[in-house]
Amino acid sequence: MSGAATQLLGREAAKPRTKLHVLLVEDNPLDAELVLRALRQDGFEVSTVLVQDESEFTLALHTRCAEVVLADYNLPNWTGMEVLNVLRREGLDIPMILVSGALGDVTAVECIRQGATDYVLKDGLARLPDVVRRALREKNERSLRQQAEKDLAKKADELARSNADLEQFAYVASHDLQEPLRMVAAYTQLLSERYRGKLDENADKFIGYASEGALRMQVLIQDLLAFSRVGRANAAYSYVDCNAVIEEVRQILGSAIAESGAVLGHAELPAIWADRTQVTQIFQNLIGNAIKFRGKQPPEILVNVENAEENWIFSVSDNGIGIAPEFAQNIFVVFQRLHTRTEYPGNGIGLAICKKIIERSGGKIWVESRADCGSTFKFTIPLRVPDEKGGKA
Repeated sequence: MSGAATQLLGREAAKPRTKLHVLLVEDNPLDAELVLRALRQDGFEVSTVLVQDESEFTLALHTRCAEVVLADYNLPNWTGMEVLNVLRREGLDIPMILVSGALGDVTAVECIRQGATDYVLKDGLARLPDVVRRALREKNERSLRQQAEKDLAKKADELARSNADLEQFAYVASHDLQEPLRMVAAYTQLLSERYRGKLDENADKFIGYASEGALRMQVLIQDLLAFSRVGRANAAYSYVDCNAVIEEVRQILGSAIAESGAVLGHAELPAIWADRTQVTQIFQNLIGNAIKFRGKQPPEILVNVENAEENWIFSVSDNGIGIAPEFAQNIFVVFQRLHTRTEYPGNGIGLAICKKIIERSGGKIWVESRADCGSTFKFTIPLRVPDEKGGKA
């Protein structure tokens, strides 16, 4: 033997072998030996348990940790496909490869459709190692994917609990802070009324700052409480006529509409399965913002809707000052403002409340706008119908 051949054999001998635990369902000892030889010749260090019927197979599953099952299709008292029933019954994810003397294409496809990983004919055992490697690789990828899904679900649960805790904290904090802040606001107002002009000029200025700050804090806390209340109470779902909601909002915002000369129009709107109070909040905030952030011309506001497969897509368009694209996401963050309070009043809570209501309903909200070119706020509401108990579908 040449030196090169000796070196090649040496490298092959030194090559690490893959350990493989096989559960072999076979009634012919010679065929079983041929199967194992094919694996060993291709780099597997095989340990095996040979079984012939269901009882032996079930016992072997509990006593040996098999990585792959190789099963003959036809056995005297059992069939290879019945192996799948046992694996499913035991809740085990172990690749099962059929190793048969003869298996038609139609039968092979049907076996794979029922859950067999693959099949190898006994006169083509040379391809068995590759089939086993692929089956083990797919199982590993499947296990990694399942673990990732479990980890993601766990993180989602943790996030949901964290959000619930934060909402509870915001609710309790804002609710409990109202009373002491009410006292601060009342007494600073009393100081302002009783001692204005009786102290020096700085004292009047400082008392004014304190009174203004207390009143602003009251409004902030009330807004925070309103935000935290979204979703806390059970929503009263029913069919809500959006046309009637728009007319109700028109009355609520009557003073602002008259003062600004706003024109509010709407298309024929559908009745949707939702909570009426929350739907009113959405339209009141969006239409109110269209009036507040108006340009030099009187506001022109149009409410429209379209049916898009599983959702209603509502839009509220205006001819106001618009929003630069880079701020299109920031405006939905609680207490996020793009203008000073001296320019436009408010605390930046309205759009955050809209977003929270809509997302809890399974929809989404966004804005299409450019600075000085008006805005179109769009949001989706799922096409839901009530279930038999009158709740959400």
